[in-house]
Amino acid sequence: MGTFNHPSDFLDAAREMADTGHLTLARLLAEEAADRTPDPEAKAAILSEFPGQSLTQED
Repeated sequence: MGTFNHPSDFLDAAREMADTGHLTLARLLAEEAADRTPDPEAKAAILSEFPGQSLTQED
């Protein structure tokens, strides 16, 4: 299993999960990628690629 050090790592994994029909996991990975992305426009673009309501829980 690879390491996840960059937003692109999470985004790549999200795309793989979406391609295999694991849409909930894809959305969670996309949210993590967006959270690690400093640019607001890039965040919005990531989340728009994986539509749906947020699945993350705040503490």
